[in-house]
Amino acid sequence: MNFEPVIMGVAALAIIGAFHPIVIKAEYHFSHRIWPAFGAAGLLLLAASVFLDGLPAYIVAFLGVTCLWSVVELFHQKRRVEKGWYPKKPGRK
Repeated sequence: MNFEPVIMGVAALAIIGAFHPIVIKAEYHFSHRIWPAFGAAGLLLLAASVFLDGLPAYIVAFLGVTCLWSVVELFHQKRRVEKGWYPKKPGRK
């Protein structure tokens, strides 16, 4: 039996589920200006996945792409905060 697809599916669900609150907290504490950190992490993880084999390569690549997608989500989160859907950090202009 091949359990790698099941493991990959569970890992993808866990990564996506973890990044929703990470993006919200990152925007709250650091504003959307933290996007270069997410971008750099995504590119580094994608580069690292090239040197791995099998399931670890897929999981690291998925994590990298999720970091890159989080750049887009940070700007969407900024708009959600401006609309009042999420709290704005006190003292931020």
